[in-house]
Amino acid sequence: MFDKIQQALKSDVKLEILFSKAREYADIYLLAKKRQKGCDGLGEMTNLKDEFIGVLDELIRYCIDKKYVADNFSYDIDLMADEINALIKK
Repeated sequence: MFDKIQQALKSDVKLEILFSKAREYADIYLLAKKRQKGCDGLGEMTNLKDEFIGVLDELIRYCIDKKYVADNFSYDIDLMADEINALIKK
């Protein structure tokens, strides 16, 4: 998925905006997940996860509409966060 998106980022401004937002949420989500201890902050973590899912859904809907990914695309939130975070470091 990310290979096609990386190619499209060069020419698709809206995709760049959506992906930048997803990167920010992925970074926050992964940091919060790493710092969470037991049940402390579970409510905040749930809210962060829900917000991140919303951003990912928006990004994926756009990518499906533009045919960057298949319309039956599904994902694991933790894997997506890791993938997006890995792209930040490249």
